[in-house]
Amino acid sequence: MRKYLVSLVFLVAACGGPSREELASLAAKGYYEHLIHGEYEQFYEGMDQRELSGEASYRSQMLDNLRQFMARQEQEHRGVLEVRVSNATTDTVQQLTNVFLVLCFGDSTNEEVVVPMVERHGAWRMK
Repeated sequence: MRKYLVSLVFLVAACGGPSREELASLAAKGYYEHLIHGEYEQFYEGMDQRELSGEASYRSQMLDNLRQFMARQEQEHRGVLEVRVSNATTDTVQQLTNVFLVLCFGDSTNEEVVVPMVERHGAWRMK
């Protein structure tokens, strides 16, 4: 048993921490959890292009779009109850990690969405 535990400790240490896919998945799931809890500002802050818009009117429009999207999900599917990570893959050419999330709706249906994620200065953002 002791040999098994020592081997397990070395294996975990050799892995060197979480992978790009794991980090991107955690960030994407977190942003979508903000969205389903009505925390639209936090979801918006996770968008990569938000700095480029620079205009308050663009930000306001985006937040309105997010509210409308969630209202539509409530109406059509009794809301989004949960977000799960299905998979994540990295495209080394485009420097993106595609995170596959499953949105679990209140009417027992599920939908898989792909969230392209990019790392900027140590933070993961939705592309």
